[in-house]
Amino acid sequence: MISASTLWYVDTPDPVGVLREHPEPDPAAAAALAGQLYAEHDVLPIMIGTLNGCAAPDRDEVYIGCYPGLTVVCTAEAALVRPTKLPDLLVRPLASEQTYLVSFDATLHWGAFAHWERGEFRRSFSSTRVDILENEGLPMVWERPFWAGEHPVRWWDGTHPGPQSLPFDPPDFADAANAEWLGFHYRTPTELGGLVPGDLAVCGFTLYPKGQAPQPRPAQGARPGAATRRKRGLFGWLHRTDRVL
Repeated sequence: MISASTLWYVDTPDPVGVLREHPEPDPAAAAALAGQLYAEHDVLPIMIGTLNGCAAPDRDEVYIGCYPGLTVVCTAEAALVRPTKLPDLLVRPLASEQTYLVSFDATLHWGAFAHWERGEFRRSFSSTRVDILENEGLPMVWERPFWAGEHPVRWWDGTHPGPQSLPFDPPDFADAANAEWLGFHYRTPTELGGLVPGDLAVCGFTLYPKGQAPQPRPAQGARPGAATRRKRGLFGWLHRTDRVL
């Protein structure tokens, strides 16, 4: 996966177990949360996709997966150079025990992660391969192998690291945070049978300026074309695409 921009709200001690047993999200809960987070917008459901293809949406979209005791919000607002600047509304909208931010862009060699506990900040990190952009809170035990040089960057085409280069690739560092907190990787090849982003469905929404959402089209009585059927996603929920939430 090239990029991700995700927020996780967790109230279960076994996130990966929940995701394995409940890979299909709750559309009604997702719609309610989208309306809460983006109350200043018109919010229209568009599709159900998977985390593999929807983890880094454009600014006019959001993808949400609500599972028992666990919610993921894929939003461009999480792609922050300084994760501590995350708006309060997004830190703890569901009164969750744990909030995790995991974002990266492999094309920019940038990665970031952050952790809040009951809304209280605990840890954040953001960097490119050369520049540390934010490093707040106490480093966690799982970070130690990265700082110790056990996950070196693979340099290609005869290039060599500069004297200020970090001993790891920031997207991989962020991916390790996701594995530590959620139990699966975005980037690192998983073990056989392990959970992967393509296993997890998320509900998509388009965000329009207030009052500017397109009006529903009158029913034509004809069967939808292939493009329309694809937009309806996996579970038939998209029959409601003409609703403004």
